Formats: sequence, structure tokens, C-alpha cells
Amino acid sequence: MSLNAALAAGATLVATAFAISTFDRWSRRRTPHEGAWTVSLALFALGSAALWWAESRGWSLASFRVFYAAGAILNVPWLALGTVYLLTGERVGNRVRSVLIGLSGAAAGIVLVAPSEPITDPSEMPKGSELFGAAPRVFAAVGSGVAAVVIIVGAVWSIVRVARDRSPSVAGRSRVIDDRRRHAVANTLIAIGTLVLSASGTLAGRLGQDTAFAVTLLIGITVLFGGFLTASTRRVRSERPTQKFAEMIVG
Repeated sequence: MSLNAALAAGATLVATAFAISTFDRWSRRRTPHEGAWTVSLALFALGSAALWWAESRGWSLASFRVFYAAGAILNVPWLALGTVYLLTGERVGNRVRSVLIGLSGAAAGIVLVAPSEPITDPSEMPKGSELFGAAPRVFAAVGSGVAAVVIIVGAVWSIVRVARDRSPSVAGRSRVIDDRRRHAVANTLIAIGTLVLSASGTLAGRLGQDTAFAVTLLIGITVLFGGFLTASTRRVRSERPTQKFAEMIVG
């Protein structure tokens, strides 16, 4: 197995474990932000698995389309939806979710059926600009960019509000944060993880396209999971591990 395939395999395993954790919480409480996180992390796992497959077997149009849709467009917006739910409440969150479902369907459809150039070298990751027209690339740039800003701004907002003894929610809901330091660390890890996931383009010039995506996926999802583990450290043993995550991360 190549280094890139090993990194992609690690990212797939971490994302899958993270998705199972959030799904467990959502299945018990049916809270909408945890449902959004579960969708996002399942997409992270799917995108990482597509990268793993391509690095092990060679790139094809099918593997690149799955990777591009799940890993470059859809996963971060659904992660940001969890932030929207926590900060603004269900009324606004449900509206954003309805729009996001429509945009997700449109983006997936466009990426999966868009005309493309053939892949000339299966051993190297193709670039979207080399294969696709404008529409898939616009979805990737706008979707992931705007969503990353929502997550990072939401994390900073939450840290500042809690430091001032205020509820991090902007929807008028009162929330009690037991440990401010842990809350700050968890939100900081979320912001850093999001920044890392957005840094593949910067690293591509130094590490190469394949390695940059593999490294950022593995490190980014691991840092995000570190935020979950930090938030899940509790004083009361009877609480479930995901409870603190829901109570502390970005809200």
C-alpha cells in the first residue's frame, strides 16, 4: 500500500468512527444538529474511501466523481448545518436544511453526470479544472468556502460568548457550559480541523495533489474528532460520550 493510500485509509477509519459516534447520539435523542453531523461525517468517510480506492487501484472517472462530490463539495456544508442549528435553533436550521438538501442534490447530480475529459494518468489525482466545466467547480468553491467560514466564525463566537458568561446561542436559548476551558479547547480544535481540511490547495504545491488531499483529510478529521473527545471528557460518568459534544461544540 502506498503512503497516500495508507493516509486515505486512516482518514476513512477515523471518519467512520466519528460518524458512528454522532449517529449513536442522534438515534437516541433525534436532535437535528447531530443528524447533520452524522450526514457530514458519513460523507467524509465516503470521500476518504473513494480516495483510498483510487490511490490503491488507480484513478477513474467514477472514483473521482464520488471523491469530488462527497469530499470536496458536500461534507463541510452539512457539518456547518450543525453549527447553524446550535447557534440559531431549529426554526432557522430547518430552513437552511431544506435549502441545503436541494443544493446537495443539485451538486451531486451535476458532478455525477457532468461531461468531463478523460483521465490520462490513473496514477495521479486529476484536477477538477482539467476534467469539469464551470458548474462543478463553482459548487466546490462556494459550498466548501462558505461552510468553512460558518464553522470557524461559529466556533469563535461560541468561545467569546461563553468567556463573557453568555449563552453562545443567538436564538435566545439558555445553555449552561460546565467547563469553559474544555469548551474553548474543543471549539478551537473544530476551527483548526476545518482550516486544515481547507488547506489542501495550499499544500498541493509542496506535497503534490494526491498527498495534499490525503494528509489534510486525515489530519483534519482527526483534529475534529479530537474536539469531540475533548468535549466528551466529563466529570459525571453517567453521561454518554456524545452528550458533551452536543452541549459544547459551537454552542
